[in-house]
Amino acid sequence: MDDILIQGLAFQNEIRFFAAYTRETVEDARRIHYTSPVCTAALGRLLTAGAMMGAMCKNEKDLITLKIDGDGPISGITVTANPKAQVKGILYRNDIDLPLRSDNHLDVGTAVGKGTLSVIKDIGLREPYIGQVDLVSGEIAEDLTYYFAESEQTPTIVGLGVLVDTDTSVRHAGGFIIQLLPLASEETICELERRISDFHSVTDYLSLGGTPESLMKMLLGDITIERSMPVKYRCDCNRDRVSRALISLGEKELDRMIEENKPVSMHCDFCNKDYVFSPEEIRELKEEA
Repeated sequence: MDDILIQGLAFQNEIRFFAAYTRETVEDARRIHYTSPVCTAALGRLLTAGAMMGAMCKNEKDLITLKIDGDGPISGITVTANPKAQVKGILYRNDIDLPLRSDNHLDVGTAVGKGTLSVIKDIGLREPYIGQVDLVSGEIAEDLTYYFAESEQTPTIVGLGVLVDTDTSVRHAGGFIIQLLPLASEETICELERRISDFHSVTDYLSLGGTPESLMKMLLGDITIERSMPVKYRCDCNRDRVSRALISLGEKELDRMIEENKPVSMHCDFCNKDYVFSPEEIRELKEEA
């Protein structure tokens, strides 16, 4: 199954939903960042959430950043997404190894620890919107559920999962965001709560051959899919953008680089790509400054 995100409505338009399958996206992130299983799960959950929350953006140039700062061994994770469900992410420690939880699941909560979740929305205004909440569990789905309730006053259910195979590759990954719209009836709320209470695991469902569409039909009954789009790990760095970053360092710093007369390497943490500039290229950048 290709990575895909669907968005739609259910319960006579009283509920909206986003659901995604993200195995290849998370696997790309694992290969780029050389993550251990628990780090793969943590980063993969946030990437999946980022893809769905990016799809919530209204304008083509909008960007959303999800940032977790915790006191666990991972320390922090940052994910950026756009409205096309294109995501990229970094984490501060990629090699954490922890015992499995008592239910044999990866212990993402301990790896993340206690701290904060920040959601930064750059929607073209002078200043970005920043919402921040304390982490509830560090398991990410519960933390995002709390964020939507506290910062956006939107009753929301978030489910996320990453299943790591015995060879440390990603076997399955995906998730959903279900939100009550303002005119949702008490009957709809009760029925949704009943249906969700019987659901246990995103990855268990995907392992049985489930898809985002079939998952939403199981949880919500009749659904209307408004749109679908591919999900992809994509870093938008390029040589021109890195050149502009070098120029922004200022004339004094460029002079220092020129005096050293050595190649300058600039590294992108999101895709682990290095851009090397010769001393002559640095001189040309100074002339452009």
